Amino acid sequence: MNLAQVEAFVHVAEHGSFSKAALVLGVAQPLLSRQVRALEVDLRETLLERHGRGVRLTEAGRRLLEHGQDILQLVQQAREDLSAQRDEPTGAITLAVPPTQARLLTLPLIQAFQSSWPAARLAIMEGFSTTLTEWLLTGRCDLALVYNPEPLASLEILPLRQEALCLYSAAQQAPAGPLTLQRLGQLPLVMPQRGQIFRSRLESAAAMAGVQLDVRWEVSSVPALLDLVAAGVGHAALGEDALRSYERADRLAVSRFKGEDIHCTLCLVTPSSRRPTRLQQGLASLLVKMCRERGAAG
Repeated sequence: MNLAQVEAFVHVAEHGSFSKAALVLGVAQPLLSRQVRALEVDLRETLLERHGRGVRLTEAGRRLLEHGQDILQLVQQAREDLSAQRDEPTGAITLAVPPTQARLLTLPLIQAFQSSWPAARLAIMEGFSTTLTEWLLTGRCDLALVYNPEPLASLEILPLRQEALCLYSAAQQAPAGPLTLQRLGQLPLVMPQRGQIFRSRLESAAAMAGVQLDVRWEVSSVPALLDLVAAGVGHAALGEDALRSYERADRLAVSRFKGEDIHCTLCLVTPSSRRPTRLQQGLASLLVKMCRERGAAG
């Protein structure tokens, strides 16, 4: 077993196909196939099952994937530790963020990152909070901004700021009078799919109040969802940051709930099992500063 074989296997397993992994690594697909096959011969195990759409992991492959991700992480840490004597951190780091935060943070974050660490590389992945936690635990990202993360022993969680749930309506369709959960139950809603954190919080509050929500459409893209709201298709309950990320905010009306404290907490989450690199520590400090400053300004 050698490092090139482990890296080839991990990329093929994570991407679900040899062709996608070869594209990411910038190598020929036959070379990846030979490296993975050599690994299977050395271990005397079948690691991947080939099928028409790519590959799937065997039980042995799933066990090796966990080891392989840890190995590659340790190698990356070793490289960065050996270069730590230089003033400037190097290496690559991956951050995962929810859609609204991706829209708000990507440009200023990359500008600040490039200014602070010009020799390093930053990758930003976007997904809903339940997916981000899974990415952290499987090593697909190094740190993440997550709404209301599940308190697991394998995660370090730092709360950054609270975000209130608001109702978004077309500018001419804002509900008259105080907004309550009972009033919300009478409105047609356009919402993210089940599992998205703000929808889960709203459904829990509505269920406790005995209110049945009328969800007409489910859209996983927040910008597309707000386009539908602005066009008068329905109303949406989202966090207050969604308005800041929308370029046509003048087409929307925002209402706050009366007598209801429905909010989510944005947290910085890192795996507790991995020692943070200098670059990860620097990026974490930058994220804390940016998120808390935005919360104070709001």
